[in-house]
Amino acid sequence: RMGDHMEPLLPVRHENRDFFVCDIFDALPYFKDDMASMEHPVFSLSTKPDMRVLHYEHNGNTITIKPSYDGLPTIHDKDILLYCASYLRAAIARGHTPSRTIRFTAYDFLVSTNKAVDGDSYERFKDALNRLRGTTINTNIKTGGLQIEEGFGFIDAWRAVKEDKDGRVIAAEIELSKWSYNAILANEVLTISRDYFRIRKPIERRIYELARKHCGDNQSCKIGIDKLHKKIGTTAPTRKLRAQIRTIEEINKTPDYAVSISDDVVTFTNRNWKPPVSERQSGWPFLKPETFTKARAAAPGWDVYHLEREWREWIAKKEPTKRPDAAFVAFCRKRFQRQGRP
Repeated sequence: RMGDHMEPLLPVRHENRDFFVCDIFDALPYFKDDMASMEHPVFSLSTKPDMRVLHYEHNGNTITIKPSYDGLPTIHDKDILLYCASYLRAAIARGHTPSRTIRFTAYDFLVSTNKAVDGDSYERFKDALNRLRGTTINTNIKTGGLQIEEGFGFIDAWRAVKEDKDGRVIAAEIELSKWSYNAILANEVLTISRDYFRIRKPIERRIYELARKHCGDNQSCKIGIDKLHKKIGTTAPTRKLRAQIRTIEEINKTPDYAVSISDDVVTFTNRNWKPPVSERQSGWPFLKPETFTKARAAAPGWDVYHLEREWREWIAKKEPTKRPDAAFVAFCRKRFQRQGRP
């Protein structure tokens, strides 16, 4: 149970999907994430201005990030780059060669990334643009087959059109750096869950990114706590990270992946993984994708894939059901009615 812990996921602020009018959401249920920055701790996890110079080495790659007067960009600032990446990938999917300059409304960005639509959010949006523009990166990481060894930023420039009456940004124009642009055009991206934008704590966002990068669509993967500490880029000692992982494991709300720790080895388990068809029992009842959505509604708070395994063990001892989808949802509903939230 949650106990005294703050709910780790923000509420879904914009239920009405009609708000997602920007064409990046046309039949695209996920955002894209840049694999280079998912692997290396590029974005600050601090909630206060972070003036450190970051230097990271791994497998022959080096990256140095120098902040501007406004500090390092944060992992929440990264939402702007994710939005831009999704916009460009959608254009590529339609057969276009997009420009490095992207134009969009600030309102669409805020709604799309599950942020509040108020004056403070518009101000934070501009602050994020300044941090992204002011940061200097030196790296030998390859993106799109190119090796860029000169200094560059996340974005080269930005402009905003504001309302005179209250100063809110109506529209924004962002010119991506060649590095960011090359990574996106080379398709060096992974889909990430919409619920990523609901994760409150910066370190939990970073842990999700690493789980997505290293576990991917596999059933699970393991990583030592010391190596994870290095990849996260946190300034906190390892003992604090160990405690944070245990809290994440207890709350069990990380999108897509369950996180656990034992003997200083952290395991990411894919909540959506299913065994290949060849590994399934004969007569295995197939469930429709929408069935799992109904199951979540029938048993709020429960891991529906764990319930699925229990249900399959249970029905294996009974006569085959003719309506497996309805039977599974009913099983979930009864479990919730008997035991409530886990």
